[in-house]
Amino acid sequence: MKIAPKAEPAETPWWRGATIYQIYPRSFCDSNGDGIGDLPGITSRLEHVARLGADAIWISPFFKSPMDDFGYDVSDYCDVDPIFGTLEDFDALVKRAHELGLKVTIDQVYAHTSEQHPWFVESRQSKDNAKADWYVWADPKPDGSPPSNWQSVFGGPAWKWDARRCQYYLHNFLSSQPQMNAHNPDVQEALLGVMQFWLDRGVDGFRIDALNFLMHDPTLRDNPPAPYDGRRRTRPFDYQLKIYNQSHPDIVKFIERIRGLCDRYGAVFTVAEVGGDLAETEMKEFTAGEGRLNSAYGFDFLYAPAITPALVESVLAKWPDEDGLGWPSWAFENHDAPRALSRWCAPEQVDAFARMKAVLFASLRGNIIVYQGEELGLTQVDIPFEQLQDPEAIANWPLTLSRDGARTPLPWAAQAGEGGFTDGAPWLPLGEENLARAVDRQEADPASVLNLTTQLITLRRDHPALRRGSFDVLLVDEARLVVRRQAEGESVLALLNMGGVAAEWPAAMPMKGKVLASVNGAEFGHLPPFAAMIVQDG
Repeated sequence: MKIAPKAEPAETPWWRGATIYQIYPRSFCDSNGDGIGDLPGITSRLEHVARLGADAIWISPFFKSPMDDFGYDVSDYCDVDPIFGTLEDFDALVKRAHELGLKVTIDQVYAHTSEQHPWFVESRQSKDNAKADWYVWADPKPDGSPPSNWQSVFGGPAWKWDARRCQYYLHNFLSSQPQMNAHNPDVQEALLGVMQFWLDRGVDGFRIDALNFLMHDPTLRDNPPAPYDGRRRTRPFDYQLKIYNQSHPDIVKFIERIRGLCDRYGAVFTVAEVGGDLAETEMKEFTAGEGRLNSAYGFDFLYAPAITPALVESVLAKWPDEDGLGWPSWAFENHDAPRALSRWCAPEQVDAFARMKAVLFASLRGNIIVYQGEELGLTQVDIPFEQLQDPEAIANWPLTLSRDGARTPLPWAAQAGEGGFTDGAPWLPLGEENLARAVDRQEADPASVLNLTTQLITLRRDHPALRRGSFDVLLVDEARLVVRRQAEGESVLALLNMGGVAAEWPAAMPMKGKVLASVNGAEFGHLPPFAAMIVQDG
């Protein structure tokens, strides 16, 4: 596979090839002892992110919410939930981030709101009020059943009966997350007004959640059944091809309006979260040309049960450096997916695998999104049923995605109470294994995953070939991956043994060059288990 180099514009946007650090505010740092992270806590620890060398932070939702889905059910788009602080706290966070050279991007959840949002409270009162058509309402079938066969992501029908209107409303996720009708021009204006509110407060970008759920088929056609692929299906949602409850072609028209607004504010970064059966197609549609979003990321790595050279090659091949094709963003971990180290390697391999994984991540073409704690090599915490908080995990126990296990608080100090995260009782346990990987211990250890991650992020920032260069796969087999990155006259090789046994040095690869990074005993002529190195070529 070869991704050819392309000339960069005279002034490359800050986000192209950026390292973005995702902050899950409930679990980053608690400033007031209530056991829940907050905005002042984030502000107090931003120097950690700056020391890593990240270009920007992405903050998961902190808006007013009943927290049925921990902030992804918004009841006021333009205010901060009291558990996280105030608008003044957010302004202080932005100011401090900018002082440290960090851009600030925030989540926006436009596909649905909380049922407690004033828009929905008004909408459900009658069929003829001012916001009656702001959400997706439909009459029952003659037998009283829901208007279509659509299923929700979290299980069960995607329709809920409401006696006030004697109609069903659509919810693609929890029943307390009614679906917005973004076909309505008034809804679009309201959502653009939300975006402008945060732009005026100094925000540098947006990650738009579940964007392909934004619009549905207005004729409410039934989804067809999904062909059986041999995998166990744990949700009714998995039995259908999601053709009509999401992914309407008019989403692109609204995306162009988003881009138009953001362009008025200069260098604003926009990235879409896109999942589902048509993710690759939609990611490319949402980012095509110069009038849509800057980037998109899907779930190629987030839910992969294993990471292999072949997977890396196939995923990166989907995003060649071609005119009109968007710029990709990659994540190995986030708040919705189990920790990568717990998916991809055995417990006894964690330390070595984490170092190899860090080199691989730094070698990818595109933006890389580091999820808080990933820089420490944190693993999935096993949360007992009685301590689960996540509605998805509770509903599907024990067949769960274990989102709580990846949302546990960040350990700042190994010997401090609750890892230095809080003076109170944390909302989720930190996990003893992760406490041993606390920030203070790793800062003092030159060989730590934290210090390696800092080194690699710095390499990406300082070397154009790694930050935004071409991506040529020179070798891929069961264990070995060799990649060449090139830009602005610079050529860099990344050589990785992704397997747990020693591998032969690739015969065609040079035995000399400036070594920029090396882990797990990698050196010219030798690739021990999980060895990886980055070499300046020529």
